[in-house]
Amino acid sequence: ILLILGFLSTLAVIALIAVAVTQNKPLPKNIKYGIVLDAGSSHTNLYVYEWPAEKENDTGVVQQVEVCKVEGPGISGYSHATEEAGPSLAQCLRQAEEVIPSKQHQETPVYLGATAGMRLLSLENRIAADKVLSSVESTLRSTPFSFQGARIISGQEEGAYGWITINYLLGNFKQSGWTKLLHSLKSISETSGALDLGGASTQITFVPNELPPESPDNLLCFRLYGKDYLVYTHSFLCYGKDQALQQKLARDLQASTSNSSLSDPCFHQGYQRTINISDLFKNPCTSAKIKEFPFSQLYIQGEGDYQKCRRNIQQLFNKTNCPYSSCSFNGIYLPPLQGDFGAFSAFYFVMSFLNLTNEQSPIALDKVASTVESFCARPWHEVKRAYHQIKEKYLSEYCFSGAYILSLLENGYEFTEKNWQRIRFLGKIGSSDAGWTLGYMLNLTNMIPAEEPAVPPLSHGSYVGLMVLCSLVLVSVLLFAWLLFHKPKCLQKGIV
Repeated sequence: ILLILGFLSTLAVIALIAVAVTQNKPLPKNIKYGIVLDAGSSHTNLYVYEWPAEKENDTGVVQQVEVCKVEGPGISGYSHATEEAGPSLAQCLRQAEEVIPSKQHQETPVYLGATAGMRLLSLENRIAADKVLSSVESTLRSTPFSFQGARIISGQEEGAYGWITINYLLGNFKQSGWTKLLHSLKSISETSGALDLGGASTQITFVPNELPPESPDNLLCFRLYGKDYLVYTHSFLCYGKDQALQQKLARDLQASTSNSSLSDPCFHQGYQRTINISDLFKNPCTSAKIKEFPFSQLYIQGEGDYQKCRRNIQQLFNKTNCPYSSCSFNGIYLPPLQGDFGAFSAFYFVMSFLNLTNEQSPIALDKVASTVESFCARPWHEVKRAYHQIKEKYLSEYCFSGAYILSLLENGYEFTEKNWQRIRFLGKIGSSDAGWTLGYMLNLTNMIPAEEPAVPPLSHGSYVGLMVLCSLVLVSVLLFAWLLFHKPKCLQKGIV
């Protein structure tokens, strides 16, 4: 009887282990895909995202698998040839078709969000903007993907989606196990703020520590995974790095004594550029400053003087009038800065070029300023030789862009030596680019639920493992009890 019981118990244990192994065997991947096109002011990027279908409402499961930079200008650059805007996206869309399995093309959503370049074009020429969007929509509808819309997103949306992206990728919205317990001990505002810099606009978004009832237009409320977040966000149109340079040049030209030659401290010594006056004043960021000039072209000569450049840039930020308890610039409400900040897009690209994005230990503000100053002081011929692989237009503007970023963060948003260390310049988080596109797709696909999904206390694997352990303990107890109360005769004789 003892042998039979032992044999049956062994069979039971083997069966339980076999069930556990079979049950936890990896299943074939069921992957879903999504496409977002970021139609910026200077260029368009196409992003392909993927996620496991069975984990659709989990955090941190969406990852970027492909990015394609569209050749040519941003779609707003096709205002005089609107029918070419859509076809310009064709190559990157074909690349997406190759990345995503053909059997899933029809179920893959594709979105296009246009940002500040198109916001400016819409203000300047609404008919042209509509035609550009129509051309883009026609091209996207012709793809095998599920077209979900092409539209101009607002500055607030751009800021909010960037904030959602970086906090989603950093895992700040939803925790489990010990991290959830530890997170409950911290303030709900322990999210990262988002600093975004494009060509035509810049956004600042964060959860303030205290919220006085000021400027409700700059506040957005999100409920994500069962928690409420009251977020401050503002977008400054015309304060992206490209439009800020246009503003500065227009201001400098007005201040000059009707001279067609302009010495500019924000370009390297020895650099020369010629600009058409009509191009300088053609968009809403500078059109208000236009006046009659006795010449049609402006000749710029670089000086390479960082300190003078900073003084010129600071004139772009009007700090004289603040109708609130605190302001950033131009009379816009800004609550006290709170928590860490992730700075991405052009913030990252410019600082990365200048080797100022050390993630292990943030570089001190005075070191950042001295690095930009040293770079601006280098003569143009030396810079061209050292960075010959970079297009001349981009290379020539890194001095201005570095000085502008410092001016915007220090003079505009009032970061200081004390809280500068809380800024992280982010290119990627994991495999995904930091930016607004992932947050946009997560929002439109409802992949971040308002309420935290109900989950069982144990995962399926833990449950099966615990059942096997309990079964082993139960069998051991039964055998021990049987042996204790029904001693075999051989054992009884031995005891006698």
